[in-house]
Amino acid sequence: MSVHITETAKKQLIESLKQENKSPETHHLRVGVLSGGCSGLQYFMEFGEKEDLMEGDKIFETEDINVVVDNQSFLYLYGSQLDYSSGLNGKGFEWSNPNAQRTCGCGESFSL
Repeated sequence: MSVHITETAKKQLIESLKQENKSPETHHLRVGVLSGGCSGLQYFMEFGEKEDLMEGDKIFETEDINVVVDNQSFLYLYGSQLDYSSGLNGKGFEWSNPNAQRTCGCGESFSL
């Protein structure tokens, strides 16, 4: 898979789906990159319905949840990993992106 989701992140995503009364059978996780943030580009994630796919989307199937990335964002996210941390520094989803040359302190934006 070119965009990897750790087991910890998958568990949290499934829990988030349940909290929103959604399921992996009817929804996928859409991840991507938008202009913005303190470093120029920022990550986004949202749940989408399975029929809401766009031309050029790349779909990565896992046992737990499908991940969808638009064609342009794929260039920025190739080889990235999404993890979930609940440590002392707070909790939340964290990206590890080998394509990023610089990231901001919060880890939510990057530049190439």
